[in-house]
Amino acid sequence: MPIKVGDTLPSVELSELSKEGPVKVSSDEIFANKKVVLFALPGAFTPTCSAAHLPGFVVKADELKAKGVDEIVCLSVNDAWVMGAWGESQNAENIRMIADGSANFTEAVDLVLDLTDANMGVRSERYALIANNGVVEWIGIEEGGFEHSSVEAVLNAL
Repeated sequence: MPIKVGDTLPSVELSELSKEGPVKVSSDEIFANKKVVLFALPGAFTPTCSAAHLPGFVVKADELKAKGVDEIVCLSVNDAWVMGAWGESQNAENIRMIADGSANFTEAVDLVLDLTDANMGVRSERYALIANNGVVEWIGIEEGGFEHSSVEAVLNAL
């Protein structure tokens, strides 16, 4: 069953690109003692993700912060190099680009999108959530479209 409001986010190892290269980061560190908006998507550089999902959060990052959000996190089942390059190409300076390369977080929250038949492997469902100190306060999971996980949906939930 997918993660839901009231659940505590899982403790897993993720990675992100630093100036020195990929570094390991704990999901505990990402979510501890702060209000975080996390949005997850099927893949970096993919059409909807690049044309609408990430850009919406880039454009409205200041509005999210003005509503009390401490950190905005983009998560995908890609490696840290890809997430770093995608963030740079999208001018996502205010977004923390987190790689879930082995789908550990994605599997732990039970939001796996299995695209192996399309030769694309295991990906993440498209969703967004608001967490306060690691506890889910709101979640919007897509059901084939792009309305529940948009930045507008998150802003309305705040």
